[in-house]
Amino acid sequence: MASTESAPRAGEPISEAEALARLRQSEDPSQQYYAAWWVGRMRSRHPDTVPLLQACLRQRRPRDPGAGVEENAVARNAARSLGKLGPSARVAIPDLLDTLDDADHGLREAAARSLGQLGAVEAVAPLCRRLASGPEGAGAQEPGSPRLVEPCEALLEALGEIGVALPEVMAVVEPFVDHPRPLIRSAAARTLLQLSGEGRWGALLLELLDHPQLQVRRAALMDLGAAGWRPAHQAISSTLAENSLKLIALRGLVERGQGEPGEEQLLACMDALL
Repeated sequence: MASTESAPRAGEPISEAEALARLRQSEDPSQQYYAAWWVGRMRSRHPDTVPLLQACLRQRRPRDPGAGVEENAVARNAARSLGKLGPSARVAIPDLLDTLDDADHGLREAAARSLGQLGAVEAVAPLCRRLASGPEGAGAQEPGSPRLVEPCEALLEALGEIGVALPEVMAVVEPFVDHPRPLIRSAAARTLLQLSGEGRWGALLLELLDHPQLQVRRAALMDLGAAGWRPAHQAISSTLAENSLKLIALRGLVERGQGEPGEEQLLACMDALL
């Protein structure tokens, strides 16, 4: 008699073997969608994981909305997960670079973030090309949409994470510190601080910690933590934002910090927030 037990449905807890099986099939994109997220979230080290994610990244064809999750959504999750898998995913850098030219805005964003996480030096020139038209081009608002022409925040942050501090890279980034959107200004200042270490870019982020919008203060906290700029520790501690986010930012200063004050002062700030 056939078993009455059913396979786990999308969204239910699954094993690595089940996730890989879902990635291998192509009839149900919703199964692939969850599995592509799962292998990144669980940092799967199976030798089939990266090749299967690469295959998902390449299946970028529009689907009938009635068919469930569209394949570009699967590709987005595949791109995001590749960035979380560390050195084993570097073989996918050419696929992620190709994805930077995709018409799908969200897919370009996911690819840029993963290239940054992988430290893909090969991505510096393509990222700069996408940003080269500046705030009036790449950073302009799309007609009839709240989005910008390019996912500028992700592109800028990727350049900072990759860390190639060439003058031509900083020349592309610097105009975005005057962008009308504070989140873009924050991303640009973070990248310039990472690339140059110059305090003026940290000072710009400190100004954003006093912004009236909580979302902007949160972003500036995370950007200061990502840049590891230790002179920001007191300002981070007193920012009007959640203690959990302030602790994440302070931990970033400990892990990536440059300059003064010392680690003991940072740890004392963290203890005061607990």
